[in-house]
Amino acid sequence: MKTNSNVSVLFVCMGNICRSPAGEGVFQHYVEDKGYIEHFDVDSAGTIAYHMGEPADGRMQEVAKKRAYQLNSLARKVTFEDIESFDLIVAMDVDNLLDLEALADGAQRHIRLLGSFLEGYDSNDDALSVPDPYYGGTAGFEQVLDMIEAACPKLLSHCLELLNNK
Repeated sequence: MKTNSNVSVLFVCMGNICRSPAGEGVFQHYVEDKGYIEHFDVDSAGTIAYHMGEPADGRMQEVAKKRAYQLNSLARKVTFEDIESFDLIVAMDVDNLLDLEALADGAQRHIRLLGSFLEGYDSNDDALSVPDPYYGGTAGFEQVLDMIEAACPKLLSHCLELLNNK
């Protein structure tokens, strides 16, 4: 969070049981693998409170485990304090982005779509959304992890710039 020297990153989806805990787990694993974990605080939240206190969806946990990712967080709802305290907030889709912007009382530079970190994309204007796999099969959960993994290099690069500017 902005009160310390670490870069704080919050991943946000609707219920905080599929995409955002996957974002948290995959990115945490990625920065640890690259040797930067001590410089990061990574968390996740949802735009609704329906699943508060629940672990990640079992199907997402199963798919993540096959790729050696741990999804240990419990669902919580994003707050206005999160908007103010996190250095980077990563929304999984346009609806999540709009909900975050409404909570923040407008667009903010530190609120980005995950898709804006995919190769070939640079802003929220043209970025892809990460599809919600909740009502689908295993392939949807795999696609979520594929997109998060693909975004990690640019996401880390962006965060290291933030770290250097602290």
